[in-house]
Amino acid sequence: MTDTASSRSVTPGPDASNGGMLNLLNGFVIELRNAGLPVSLTENLDAMEAVQHIPIEDRDAFKYALGATLIKNHAHWRSFETVFEVYFSLRGPEYRIAEGDGDTDLDELWREMQEAQQQGEGNGQGGMDGMTPEEIAQMLMQALMNGDQGMMRAMAKQAVQRFAGMEPGRPVGGTYYLYRTLRNLDLDNMLEKMMDASRDEASGDLTSLEERLEKEEYEDRIEKFKGEIEAEIRRRLVADRGAEAMAKTLRKPLPEDVEFMHASRDEMVALKKSLYPLTRKLAARLARKRRHGRKGPLDFRNTVRHSLSYGGVPAEPKFKYPRPSKPELIVIADISGSVAAFARFTLMLVYAIQNQFSKVRSFVFIDGIDEVTDYFKATEDIQEAIHRVNTEADVVWVDGHSDYGHAFEAWWNKYGKDVGPKSTVLLLGDARNNYHASQSWVVKEIQQKARHVYWLNPEPKSYWNTGDSIVGEYGTHTDGVYECRNLRQLESFVDLLA
Repeated sequence: MTDTASSRSVTPGPDASNGGMLNLLNGFVIELRNAGLPVSLTENLDAMEAVQHIPIEDRDAFKYALGATLIKNHAHWRSFETVFEVYFSLRGPEYRIAEGDGDTDLDELWREMQEAQQQGEGNGQGGMDGMTPEEIAQMLMQALMNGDQGMMRAMAKQAVQRFAGMEPGRPVGGTYYLYRTLRNLDLDNMLEKMMDASRDEASGDLTSLEERLEKEEYEDRIEKFKGEIEAEIRRRLVADRGAEAMAKTLRKPLPEDVEFMHASRDEMVALKKSLYPLTRKLAARLARKRRHGRKGPLDFRNTVRHSLSYGGVPAEPKFKYPRPSKPELIVIADISGSVAAFARFTLMLVYAIQNQFSKVRSFVFIDGIDEVTDYFKATEDIQEAIHRVNTEADVVWVDGHSDYGHAFEAWWNKYGKDVGPKSTVLLLGDARNNYHASQSWVVKEIQQKARHVYWLNPEPKSYWNTGDSIVGEYGTHTDGVYECRNLRQLESFVDLLA
């Protein structure tokens, strides 16, 4: 859940000395690392330096100062935000929920509003505890119409206390409490009521532009109020269960750690967004690796030439620097079932950095096999090419169930002659062959002709060679079988291709 409050205190209370702040930040960094964020010692020191130059009572300034120094990848921001909101949810006197839930501020706001609106006798007596649901709805609508952040924060606290039904020690997630609170507030109809009120207050009819702007503004305020409710629920859960336990409960994997075979639709979107910066980083890394290759043999003539400046003494040996050749890459990928997502991301990555290879050829198979190299050459949009692979490639031979043996044999008979000493062959798949003949001799023949043969498997190693998986039989004839379940592992493997 994300806190949308604009400005809140994060003052660490009585322990706000230098030592207390250091301990606070160290604990926060540990939580970030537990969530998978790569926070180095240098970045930790930068964060400690940054918070000395900002108003510590400004929650947003504190949050963004930490984010600017500790986060290197925009895709990590959501995980950082979750850890921040949990870890600092109870910092500061205004958030010490466990010490009491007095509503003095809200009572005062309620009395002021009643006096200003009605100026009746005895209005506001009894405070918030005596308010009816209709009065709460009226007060909330007034706060939303005015954009009163203080009132909305106080209303969120009161709404959670009244409607969420939170009990200490109850093993219920925050989503359930959020649903109960929002259901009782009936925010779905609040927007229409606010628009009706705006129309009534207007001197004339609102233009279409004015109406749209008013609606967008009210929608934004409602979303902010929902964020206040989420934050209040989270604070109470942290007070009950502890920050570490809540951080662990809310922790989600980073995009690069999401498994291809089990990613949800939203996680797939995040994966695609993370792929493009990854390709740029990998391309630069591969180019640098080739440019700064190891030293070659001694260059005798160059050494003698430079020795003249030392009186003929060869004090500075010179070496021949090799020109690393770019490998020719051949990708043979299983696109059946759940491994299709893994093959799709691998093909996208390969073609995004194809300038690091002298040639790239791609083949996909299920029980039949087809070359799809031209699909990528025909367009600069890799997504469009992948779509064509999934819809146009001729990969079904009999029944559309994986048959590695037949696909490999068909590929060897048609394309085996194209494998040479500069070729690096990538085989992608889980090697679940549905108990067909393996034809592993094909992989052996490829290894004898190619520069390298690697197998990437998106399944956990513990699943290999179980059931109909025969990855071990194929792996005997490769230069290595690598577990490749996520972008992080895929990135690590690409380094080997240089």
